[in-house]
Amino acid sequence: MNTQPDPGLFDLEALGVLTDPTRRALYEFIAQTGAAVGRDDAAAAVGVNRALAAYHLDKLAEHNLLETSYARPAGRRGPGAGRPAKLYRRPERGFAVTAPARDYALLAEVLLRATEDAGDPSLIERAARNVGEEIGRAARPASPREALQARGYEPFNADERTIRFRNCPFHTAADAHRSLVCTLNLTLVQGLLRGLNARDVKATLEPGQAACCVAVRRTR
Repeated sequence: MNTQPDPGLFDLEALGVLTDPTRRALYEFIAQTGAAVGRDDAAAAVGVNRALAAYHLDKLAEHNLLETSYARPAGRRGPGAGRPAKLYRRPERGFAVTAPARDYALLAEVLLRATEDAGDPSLIERAARNVGEEIGRAARPASPREALQARGYEPFNADERTIRFRNCPFHTAADAHRSLVCTLNLTLVQGLLRGLNARDVKATLEPGQAACCVAVRRTR
């Protein structure tokens, strides 16, 4: 019997690679670092030897969970600098598995286009703020960082007062509808902070500084 593969399972093999605890630890370390990482640093971070780290890193790259590049260590140039080191970083592409297939990205595309055609972004902004407040109230007594981490933002301290994010949960939609999605993202985070009753932080739109256009800054 000829059957078509379920599109909701296309990423199953790739994500199955992460069931190995060492691979998952390496993947999470590189994702949290937010930059290209060499084998030595990755091995040290998860407590394994370099050869084992190299094996698992290459397996992750084989399944496109990591992307690779080559560069010489900082400060080493010219003859005698040695061979360029293999570096690993998380790609922009996301992975998901659903069974049966669900196409929420298509739903989002339709709704975003409808909003743009209507020429009234205030409706979706109000909805985003209300949803954000509901998420914030449900997350109490979590801190803003904890609540945003739970929603996939991957927060990190950009400086003593500012939290930025290594991931935008709406990355694909933002590529196609930049202005609308970034504004939606901002109002969602603002609503979440309000729902948490977090009065000493403020969310602002600051594109180009990190993977996500939103920043959360302490006000006092």
